[in-house]
Order: sequence, then C-alpha cells, then structure tokens
Amino acid sequence: MKRWLPHPLLSFALLAMWLLLQHSLAPTDVLLGLILAGLIPRLWARLEPPALRLASGFVALRLALRVAGDILWSNLMVMRRIWSRRAEPASGFVTIPLELRDPWGLAVLAAIISATPGTVWVSHDARRQLLVIHVLELVDAATSAGTIKQRYERPLMEILQC
Repeated sequence: MKRWLPHPLLSFALLAMWLLLQHSLAPTDVLLGLILAGLIPRLWARLEPPALRLASGFVALRLALRVAGDILWSNLMVMRRIWSRRAEPASGFVTIPLELRDPWGLAVLAAIISATPGTVWVSHDARRQLLVIHVLELVDAATSAGTIKQRYERPLMEILQC
C-alpha cells in the first residue's frame, strides 16, 4: 500500500481540497482529483530526506539551551549597539570550513545562525564544504569561525553521530 500511496492522509486531503475548490462532484472532477491525489504524494515521497536518528538527547538539550542563551545575548548586544549610536560596526564575512555533511545538521546549523541576531548564513559550498556567514560586529574572523565550530557544529555532529 505504501508503494502506491506513500502518504494516504495527504492523498485524501488533496482529493478533498480539489473537490471543494471545484464545487463539483462531476465524474471528470473526481477523476482528475484522484489522479492528482495519487501523483502528488508519490512525487513528494521522492523529496523526503533520509530518516533522522538522534544519538544524544542530553547533548541536544544542552545545545538548545546554549542557542537560546546565545540568541538572547545577541539580541541584547544588537539592541545596545543600536541605542548607543556608536560608529558603524566593523561587519564582515567569515568563511568556515565545515566537517558537518548531514543535511539535517546543516539545516539546523542554518536555522541557528540565521536566528541569531547579527549573523546571517550567506552561502554553503557543498563541494568544498565551506560556509560563508556575515557577522554584524566582526572582531576576528578566526575567532568567529572557531566559535561556530565549537558551539554549534561539534554538538550537532555528536547528536547526529556524524
């Protein structure tokens, strides 16, 4: 059954939505709805990432608390920077060589970096395993790269058993 309908609830929802949008139960509308409800979930199944296996719940909790604290701290630092009206911050780009190759881990790393005020995920070169981020208040590129690797990449690799 999973081979023909990998996501039966999605198929049912698509058929129901199609018929509601058509305001009709005509045989052609039902047939087209069944075709869409059969094809779209099969195409969707091809896009599914590999299954996620977490190794350490304790490390995941510690990482979550660290990220929450870093986001709070960054918010305070950006707010202080805005209110102090000091000179423009010395911002810049930092290139970080990554060891993390897991798609789940990269997605979480992207979310962490983008959620932290003052940093933005700019690009990722999967072939050379290089990450480029922009840092609002850049003091030292090597220190920023080391911080990202130690505080976020290493725990993610431990959690995902990479």
